[in-house]
Parts: sequence; structure tokens; C-alpha cells
Amino acid sequence: MGMTAVTIRLPEELPSALHRSPNELEKDITLAAAIDWYRQGLISQGRAAEIAGISRAAFLDSLAARKIDVIHVDLDELKREIDELV
Repeated sequence: MGMTAVTIRLPEELPSALHRSPNELEKDITLAAAIDWYRQGLISQGRAAEIAGISRAAFLDSLAARKIDVIHVDLDELKREIDELV
């Protein structure tokens, strides 16, 4: 899969203030975006992991480290599925 490059402008002193290299910042920002899109329900776990450039297991570990639910449950959808079974 090809990737699109996006440029993000950050304060020049940010890498040193955060004690991160520009490459580490890129990875942090990409992971944060993937997590946010996953939380919004815009992408799946697998897609989020792919965007972040990590395994799905590592993505799940990242969610757990941030105390983010690994499974999203739509209660209306769950009720419909239960009703269909009964």
C-alpha cells in the first residue's frame, strides 16, 4: 500500500523540549492520529495499526496503555443482534 506524505509544522524547539527526535515525533503523531481515528470509529484496529506502522498487538497495547477501550460496542446494534437471535 502506498502512503501519502503530509507536512505538519511544529515549533522548532519541540523535539528538544520533548526529548524526542524528529523521527520519534513523527511516529508519536502518527500513532496519536490513528488512535483518535479509531476512537471516533472512522477506522478499524487493523487499519489504525497499519497507519501507525505497528502490529495490531502493539496497537492494542498502545490503547491499553492509554486506558482506551479495545472494543467498541454500539448498544442499539447489539440489541438488534440479540433480538434477531431470540
